[in-house]
Amino acid sequence: MTAHRTAALLGTAPLLLAVWAAGPAAAHGAPTDPVSRVVACSPGAQQAQSAACRAAASSGIAAFDNLRLAGVNGRDRQVVPDGKLCSGGIAAYRGLDLARADWPSTKLTGGANMTLTYRSTIPHTGSFKLFLTKEGYDPTKPLTWSDLPSQPFATATDPALVNGAYRIKAKLPSDRTGRHLLYTIWQNTSTPDTYYSCSDVVFPAAKENAGAGTGGSTSKKPAATPTKAAPTKAAATPTPSESPAEATSAPVEPSVTVTDAAGEAVSSPDSDDDSQALALPLVAGGAAGLLITAGAAFTLRRRR
Repeated sequence: MTAHRTAALLGTAPLLLAVWAAGPAAAHGAPTDPVSRVVACSPGAQQAQSAACRAAASSGIAAFDNLRLAGVNGRDRQVVPDGKLCSGGIAAYRGLDLARADWPSTKLTGGANMTLTYRSTIPHTGSFKLFLTKEGYDPTKPLTWSDLPSQPFATATDPALVNGAYRIKAKLPSDRTGRHLLYTIWQNTSTPDTYYSCSDVVFPAAKENAGAGTGGSTSKKPAATPTKAAPTKAAATPTPSESPAEATSAPVEPSVTVTDAAGEAVSSPDSDDDSQALALPLVAGGAAGLLITAGAAFTLRRRR
């Protein structure tokens, strides 16, 4: 009886050791914003019933917080095969490597600041590296290392675990449009493990910015607001010595006649020759009126 119990314990010892060894590292985590594939497709998640997540689950997807490899020591490109970057080459997560363009995604803005939220329950020291696929990335093809730049666009070393998450602030590249993939590598220094995750993101199409760049503006300049000429005078016809721009650059102001108390026209200090010329007929007309009036009075006086 004792021998049977001893054999049973010996038989379960390797399993117990494996569970104990995985225990401390099993509660690390993965990005929740931008949401990673493994989090989005976890049982009970809002996007778990999406077509991509159902396909991933049927192909293989394990616990969201345990996608890790031991002993990589920064040799990510040598250890993780092309086409298996999202799974880290781990068979239990092979569903995450499916090449398709309908994975649950997060909208981002090129050139803007962002904060990556990485959920975890146990603090560990280590460094984060964030990569963004190059422009021209095709989500319908398997992800390879050549789809990623050689250097991350953001890094963080030993960030604090606050309210169950690490938060890494970064500035996004400004030249991405359409669907891309944010690839996060977390290399622990307090454990031998490195964690990998894929977050699908979408950048809006670049707005056409006419006039931007050094090639000159392609947009039309707004037409100049036409100056309003006085309703009583038409715009002057340019003389041969004048350019059209000079002739129409300013409206012709209407002439104003100023009269004194006797009703006679006087010139304004600011009047020009035209206004003075217009006032002259009025003065002449006034003088003629006086002469006619005087003559009529003289004729009536003689008749009496």
